Amino acid sequence: MGKLSHLDAKGDANMVDVSAKGETRRTAVAEARVAMQPETLAEILDRGVPKGDVLTVARVAGIQAAKRCADLIPLCHPLPLDWVAVEFAAEPPARLCVTAECRVTGPTGVEMEALTAAGIAALTVYDMCKSMDRGMAIEQVRLLRKEGGRSGVWERDGAGA
Repeated sequence: MGKLSHLDAKGDANMVDVSAKGETRRTAVAEARVAMQPETLAEILDRGVPKGDVLTVARVAGIQAAKRCADLIPLCHPLPLDWVAVEFAAEPPARLCVTAECRVTGPTGVEMEALTAAGIAALTVYDMCKSMDRGMAIEQVRLLRKEGGRSGVWERDGAGA
């Protein structure tokens, strides 16, 4: 592993200076999975959860979280996001996969925004369903793909598995 970019010469945490980096189109895709009882997944998909339409609320929460990422993660740069999408896929019998994709044209990547969007969308699913299923678990919050910038394309081996 190379030098950590968020440490200065003294070893103190600092924000990385990206002012000399060129602007490129950057994309990141992240996912989170929510394990739950099969009945809970069925209620979510049938829009039968008492608190409302779980997937719509979680999608909006994820998008909002990506836009506020720099407010949550101290050394993260505020980015003018071009696009954020949050999607859901049922993985029967008892899991929901949340996928978030973020795009920006700028000097730094959007991995943290995608991870934050996926994580907060998953937390919103949990929040809206916790009264029905206390045993839910958020699993595998992870980056699947990033592209743009100096390092080009990176993709997780077995992404989506």
